[in-house]
Amino acid sequence: MPQFTDAYARSFYYLRLSVTDVCNFRCTYCLPNGYKPNGSNNKSFLSLDEIRRVTRAFAAAGTEKVRLTGGEPSMRRDFTDIIAAVRENAAIRQIAMTTNGYRMARDVRAWRAAGLTHINVSVDSLDARQFHAITGQDKFAEVMAGIDAAFDAGFEKVKVNSVLMRDVNSHSLSTFLEWLRLRPIQLRFIELMETGEGSDLFRRHHISGEVIRDQLILQGWQRQPRGRSDGPAQVFRHPDYQGEVGLIMPYEKDFCASCNRLRVSALGNLHLCLFGDGGVSLRDLLASDDQQDALQARIAHSLGQKKQTHFLHQGNTGITQNLSFIGG
Repeated sequence: MPQFTDAYARSFYYLRLSVTDVCNFRCTYCLPNGYKPNGSNNKSFLSLDEIRRVTRAFAAAGTEKVRLTGGEPSMRRDFTDIIAAVRENAAIRQIAMTTNGYRMARDVRAWRAAGLTHINVSVDSLDARQFHAITGQDKFAEVMAGIDAAFDAGFEKVKVNSVLMRDVNSHSLSTFLEWLRLRPIQLRFIELMETGEGSDLFRRHHISGEVIRDQLILQGWQRQPRGRSDGPAQVFRHPDYQGEVGLIMPYEKDFCASCNRLRVSALGNLHLCLFGDGGVSLRDLLASDDQQDALQARIAHSLGQKKQTHFLHQGNTGITQNLSFIGG
């Protein structure tokens, strides 16, 4: 099977696979009222065998990296088995997850043993009270303990996602930088994005990542080259710091030019773009092992419909009614 490519000669090495829509946090920019089932239940989400089949199809078509997301992926009781199922594909060199960190301290060692190679944790503030106010959960100490547990389990680097918000954490750069001076953490600031339910929040708190980038460059941080299966972050390093800083800036010109990611939802829909409308159902081709050729053909054909850009600048938020689908 040839490499998945689209009409703009972009090749896709990276699959973001949601394994559940359920989340136990109530972040102000994502699920401020908590998770609501919206007609689906836990039994509606992709089964272990369906996850095995979809990742096998992507691996056979050149996918090198799979990120397991949610919701909160660790809410699935079989999450460790899911990691092991993805690990069966020798072509997949990186298995990552995005988590709120709630269960890391307890389970991260088992995840690593199952095959997890990279981990992203969402931490929007290093102040415990503000963390509670943002997430709706008084779990700051547990999340910090989870990060320590990840290093103890053998992870050489932990990525920490922080949604950049004016008047909330945009003024805390020095605090974050001091935190990663002696820690191999890649702190990733993600620009707050407008969503179908979050227009008011966006108008109040959006701030461009350029503000952080300008400060980093003035302080001697240097931008690093990007690998073909890397995510969208612009990564900066400084010789005086063990950690790194990443900036994810979807409103910047040409953000989509280097797109290398496809997304499959927890219900088995292929999303060509996070901000596109609708999705291409793959579920009917995940019922048995002998459907792989048809599954790959449907994905390859669908890529002909992938647009050149996300049209965020025109206020088109597409399917994204909240930020739970981003996963960091």
